[in-house]
Amino acid sequence: MEQSSRQFKEKAGEALVDANLQTALKRIEVGFSVLRSAATEKLPEFEALRDEGCDIKDHVLEHLDYYLAKFEENVVASGGHVHWCATAADARETILRLCREAGAKTVTKGKSMMAEEIGLNTHLEANGVEPIETDMGEYIVQLADEPPSHLIGPALHKTREQISDLFYDHHQKYGRNARLSDGRDLINEARGILRDKYFAADVGITGANFLIAETGSTVIVTNEGNGDLTQLLPKTHIAVASLEKVVPTLEDASTLLRLLARSATGQEMSVYTTFSTGPRRSDDADGPEAFHVVLLDNGRSELLGGPFNDVLRCIRCAACMNTCPVYGAVGGHAYGAVYMGPIGAALTPHLVGIEEAYHLPNASTLCGKCEDVCPVRIPLPRLMRHWRERGFERRLTPLFERFALRLWAWFARHPRLYRRAAGLAVRLLGVLAGHRGVVRWFPFAGAWMAERDLPAPQGGTFMAAWRQSRQRYRR
Repeated sequence: MEQSSRQFKEKAGEALVDANLQTALKRIEVGFSVLRSAATEKLPEFEALRDEGCDIKDHVLEHLDYYLAKFEENVVASGGHVHWCATAADARETILRLCREAGAKTVTKGKSMMAEEIGLNTHLEANGVEPIETDMGEYIVQLADEPPSHLIGPALHKTREQISDLFYDHHQKYGRNARLSDGRDLINEARGILRDKYFAADVGITGANFLIAETGSTVIVTNEGNGDLTQLLPKTHIAVASLEKVVPTLEDASTLLRLLARSATGQEMSVYTTFSTGPRRSDDADGPEAFHVVLLDNGRSELLGGPFNDVLRCIRCAACMNTCPVYGAVGGHAYGAVYMGPIGAALTPHLVGIEEAYHLPNASTLCGKCEDVCPVRIPLPRLMRHWRERGFERRLTPLFERFALRLWAWFARHPRLYRRAAGLAVRLLGVLAGHRGVVRWFPFAGAWMAERDLPAPQGGTFMAAWRQSRQRYRR
């Protein structure tokens, strides 16, 4: 997709007044987050599983070279091939070459954020290969010529009415002339059209939720079954994944799968969890004749052992964005990047540069909800603060903000003045709040106050309350 993170503020402003988008985003409040809470409460050992998942990913990252080599060894032993790609361009060219070797005119695709990261669809189309998205959400955004707006719900930003219009406009060439409004009817119509595409495709391309070093298997998780048809029916299956997706054993994969489903959709386990190990054997009933795994670095190895190492633990469940108040207000397209929400704010500056993505780590209240729900305990607020610090060091912070921070730092170094200024601010906020008890306007905070009210402070300052509590304790 076209990188446009520099326009985050403008896109966020447009999103806040987009009635259709705001209607669609309300589904998050009563959907993913509620289902996750219900699913995790039913599993007493969920917090222990989070610790175990975190340990598994940390162990892998400390020994990544070993497990990747082990994975390749077992893929080759099963009759498959592994292709190592340093950059997005390398991965695009590798996949295009494999498609040409297979004589592919059309390819079916399962949902893959790595394919989005490398801009695969555009590259295939430009070289005479037609990619067909088979995940329902991806199929919808492909018809709309838009990038996904969510990691697991690519078309989350679309209302049913908008989807109905898309299908009506694009499906008439297949003889489907009725305008549908029922959700089940819309899905059945799309499935009917896609069914023939599966059989006609020369190559099937999927992502991989996990790569298992012990067996050389790739794992995909879906709720529609499209991933199975994509990788089983064509003669060639290509799985594209980033390096950190590898896990040591089948048992480790099962632990992470228990975390993934509950954190993503609130399910105990997704409807389809598919393990693929090499091409079809002589006694197999179905499967591809050729099995390829494209492993992409794209800067990830540079994160190992550094301050952003923890971001590589991500298992792409989207729990962080499902609970993020900023994402819930503006949606995914406002971020102008492949990865959106808190995980996007932590990863995108590395992928495209902090100069391009400066706004993203600042598009957070740092409330900590994202870290609270992350199944592998990624400290997302800390990572976003690191990027803010780097942006400040490179003088990317607007002049007024830099002045405000310097002024605050000066007061912080003069405790008496700081306490007096804090007391004055409390009294001023009380006056501005009046009898309503909330502040609806404050100097230099017009944009922030336009979307929310600030409750008036109750009592005095924190320092005054702390001093009084110490005095009571001493008595």
